[in-house]
Amino acid sequence: MTALTAGLVAGYGIAIPVGAIGVYLVDLTARTSWRVGAAAAMGVATADGVYAVLAATAGSTLTPLLTPVTTPLKWASAAALLMLACWTAVRAVRHYRSADSPLPATEPTAGRAYATLLGLTLLNPATIVYFTALVLGDRPANGTVYAAAAFAASASWQLLLAVGGALLGRTLTGPRGRLSTALLSSTVILVLAVRIL
Repeated sequence: MTALTAGLVAGYGIAIPVGAIGVYLVDLTARTSWRVGAAAAMGVATADGVYAVLAATAGSTLTPLLTPVTTPLKWASAAALLMLACWTAVRAVRHYRSADSPLPATEPTAGRAYATLLGLTLLNPATIVYFTALVLGDRPANGTVYAAAAFAASASWQLLLAVGGALLGRTLTGPRGRLSTALLSSTVILVLAVRIL
């Protein structure tokens, strides 16, 4: 029960503070569909689950190995977020100007959304540092239960964000509404990327 509680707290602790990934998830779901957003949400949760497993099984071993690459990981994470912000803004403006179809032809599939959000979340060094610090502070007796609970907590929160995005998408169906939310999302992601640097 202690590992379960610790895992749930850890999962919600990393998931609830909405950062660039959360903002992008809401925006992506608003622009596409619940199915794409849910797949993206599970990509984020999978990355959190992977890091929870690594932290629970090898946290003390990973800390010295990650210390030298923390700065390059931050730079890679910031670069990925900057590219995502620019790509989202450019696509939104192009789609707004063309207004030929309700969604651009290049909208991601559920599989691509999953892979993109999984990759972006795995690039986030704060996630592994967070889980490693928690496990080093109080190593759970059952790492499997801990990691499963952290994954479940993250998945439930990310899916809630996707629901919010789906509801937002239904209220902002017009071209200007979609352009506004995409540009707002890009701006927030850009600011968060600069903060990482």
